[in-house]
Amino acid sequence: MKLKKNFLWGNSVSSMQTEGAWNEGGKGMSVYDIREASECSSDWKVATDSYHRYTEDFDYMQQLGMNCYRFQISWSRVNPDGDGVFNEEGIRFYDQFIDDLLERGIEPMICLYHFDMPLNLARKYHGFKDRRVIEPFVNFGKEMMRRFAQKVKYWITFNEQNLYHIPEAFKISGYQEGNQTLEDLYYIQHHVMMCHAYLANFLHHNYPTCQIGGMVAYQEIYPATCKPEDIFMARKLDEFLNHNLLEVFANGKYSGEVTAYMKQNQLMHIICEGDLEELAKVTSDFLSFSYYASTTVNSEMADESTPVNFYMNQAKQSNPYLESTQWDWQIDPLGFRNIINKLYHRYKLPVFPIENGIGVIESWDGKNEIQDDYRIEYHKKHLQAMQEAILLDGADVMGYLGWGLIDILSSQGDMRKRYGVVYVNRENHELKDLKRVPKKSFWWLQQVIKSNGEIM
Repeated sequence: MKLKKNFLWGNSVSSMQTEGAWNEGGKGMSVYDIREASECSSDWKVATDSYHRYTEDFDYMQQLGMNCYRFQISWSRVNPDGDGVFNEEGIRFYDQFIDDLLERGIEPMICLYHFDMPLNLARKYHGFKDRRVIEPFVNFGKEMMRRFAQKVKYWITFNEQNLYHIPEAFKISGYQEGNQTLEDLYYIQHHVMMCHAYLANFLHHNYPTCQIGGMVAYQEIYPATCKPEDIFMARKLDEFLNHNLLEVFANGKYSGEVTAYMKQNQLMHIICEGDLEELAKVTSDFLSFSYYASTTVNSEMADESTPVNFYMNQAKQSNPYLESTQWDWQIDPLGFRNIINKLYHRYKLPVFPIENGIGVIESWDGKNEIQDDYRIEYHKKHLQAMQEAILLDGADVMGYLGWGLIDILSSQGDMRKRYGVVYVNRENHELKDLKRVPKKSFWWLQQVIKSNGEIM
């Protein structure tokens, strides 16, 4: 029993964590371009300078044997104001970018939005809080599909779409001001889902050879004890944060439990005439997700009046049976296997884990190879868990994409938190020479991919 021959091995990134060139090539301003550096974070102006150096990164991916690369098209690079005239120079950049991937035998996978709202729309409408942002985003997505669908088979609209169901949404949706109310949160999550629906339906209708799926940040949630209230809370969080979206991706409708909650809390006015009919047309070719860690919830830590979507702010606690990273993310390969099985056996769609990895503080002495055995151990255990889900449990898994396997800025702009099997020589406040240097894990991963997962 082996992984299928066309199994996709690769890497995932966002534009703002890699590209740099914040004011080059006709790019407009995004919300990230005005964020300033702090003690433990960089600004976003250079990142890892992949705008100028991406061919070097592609060469490393080719050397690893990767055959898939998920990247993001920066909305403000191809449409500087978000809703104005398209920037042909920015579009030409991605056109060549895609060609350079294909020349190396690497299948491109496009993500359309990874938290970096064009600044103009954030200031004008407060991002996805306002329904008026749906039209410009859909126009952007349709134009990218028209330009690139002949070359790019795999698409997702939003990175980790379920993050728009929790307070994190107020940081990543272009929300500039407001009271961060439950109503605002449901506006954001519904508007984001409508954007996905319009674009998924457009792609399927016009480019039937392409594939598109939804993506969630799936964090396995365990009850702290066998107390029924803990089990109920963990299940309810899974339904609201994960299955509410997955039901749309797979079956074209929101979770009945979440819809009932919306009715009870006077939130149904958020859904406009015709929305449910558009959602009903949605189908997915696969379900994708990120996975880094699991978490645990304790019902005694949450106030009874706390909305379900806000539970994690109060009820999250550490699991005493798991080890943690330097960022207190708990390492749980079995949770990875469990999620793959839940997704596949409930929804009967191919599953695609497109982010996985461990962030670690690392430094390079300028001479010796970084001995990152901890990274090898992390990926090995997760890959073994994935193989068990496939070969023992019967799940259909398309591939495995690690996160930032050539070092990039973290989601908070912290270059100390490194995920890569290739070191990038820069720090938060010192760019250095940005040299790319393979770590010990590079050679290990090369053998894993070359053997299609047989050699670990």
